[in-house]
Amino acid sequence: MAIRTKLNDLLGIEHPVLLAPMAGVSGGALAAAVTQAGGLGQIGGGYGDADWLGREFAAAGNARLGVGFITWKLAQQPHLLDMVLERQPVAVFLSFGDAGSFAETIRRSGSKLIMQVQTLEQARAAIDAGADAIVAQGTEAGGHGGSRATLPLVPAVVDIAGELPVIAAGGIADGRGMAAALMLGAAGVLCGTAFFASDEALSPEGAKAVATAASGDHTLRSSVCDVARGLDWPGAWNLRTLRNHFSDRWAGEVESLKADAAAQRDIYASAAAKGDFDTAAVIVGEGVDLVTRREPAAAILTRMVTEAEALLKAAPGYVAAPA
Repeated sequence: MAIRTKLNDLLGIEHPVLLAPMAGVSGGALAAAVTQAGGLGQIGGGYGDADWLGREFAAAGNARLGVGFITWKLAQQPHLLDMVLERQPVAVFLSFGDAGSFAETIRRSGSKLIMQVQTLEQARAAIDAGADAIVAQGTEAGGHGGSRATLPLVPAVVDIAGELPVIAAGGIADGRGMAAALMLGAAGVLCGTAFFASDEALSPEGAKAVATAASGDHTLRSSVCDVARGLDWPGAWNLRTLRNHFSDRWAGEVESLKADAAAQRDIYASAAAKGDFDTAAVIVGEGVDLVTRREPAAAILTRMVTEAEALLKAAPGYVAAPA
């Protein structure tokens, strides 16, 4: 038995599982490990560092990869897209902002365009922009996102996407979540938190330890971490992290934090450098309940797919695709 959807054929992958291009976490080694396990690994372009991107591409070797960008930040340094497209990625993943002229450039390059959305209005814009696939991201996701939950958002996007593959994201960290997403009409899943504590992830060792002991009960969405890092994020999106002393201190006083931003940035940066995660954020989503140990990315992906296959096979009326 195998799970095959139109996403497999679109991206040339064995399993319809994509690594979320997490900034500072999804480097070349993790992306390559996910690809080698049958999914599609994606390097997180984050806030745009050409030297870092070059190193992580080198770390990935010859693996087939995607690359993700924060769209509003890419608009400030569009040359990074040209640099990435020279490496012929399987896909370019854009989220958080207007794809604008990037869409046509990506399509002409031969790479697939994947656009992440958090609302139906954004989904319609992605369809109009000519996306090859849409990620419907629920608020349960770690990192930046919107306010709609995965369970109702995914089928709503599926209903307007037509033949366009829809990829579910947000709170999916095991085979049960994958099977549920497919039953909602998704053609695959995008997972970040599931791989945050993997052996190959670039997450700091201390952050991995915190994540494997954490609960989704202890996450929150706020702008505190962005202000503390000096990042001027558009108001449509905020960040899900684990709660800690710093977030509890400032969550209800963001304007006061902004007023003291210079001093607090120094405090935050120092804590991050020292691995003090009672101040620096551990950026994971509600699915962190299901991340209980360190292990290789391949083991995570294989278990997820195997579990999803078993659940789908047991579902009434399900017919397995040929292996």
